[in-house]
Amino acid sequence: MTYSVDTQALVRRYLHTVNSGTAADVAALYAEDATVADPVGSGEVHIGRRAIEGFYSGLAAAEVNTELLTFRDGGHEAAFMFEITVGDKFRVQPIEVMTFDRDGLITSMKAYWTPADVIS
Repeated sequence: MTYSVDTQALVRRYLHTVNSGTAADVAALYAEDATVADPVGSGEVHIGRRAIEGFYSGLAAAEVNTELLTFRDGGHEAAFMFEITVGDKFRVQPIEVMTFDRDGLITSMKAYWTPADVIS
């Protein structure tokens, strides 16, 4: 079964929502049973919208800015590097890989970065 979504528009919507939305707004971009591994290898995978909302709630009190740096896609998947600045606390440039369902909801997100990548 093949389907196509505008992954670049979906990634831009995600980054915009991380910038200006609430944790609930960001979680609403995910499918009900979606998964988030951020960072990959940390041992923790957030499963489902409630857990994903809890993960993003850590950004709620901070001023967050994002900028898309590179983007690649393939059908219903996208890989991209962006810069995220969280207040005056830190800046990092993770590489994220996302998959989307036919409705444009994120079904999985994996973020690749380590503490060594963080600029404080």
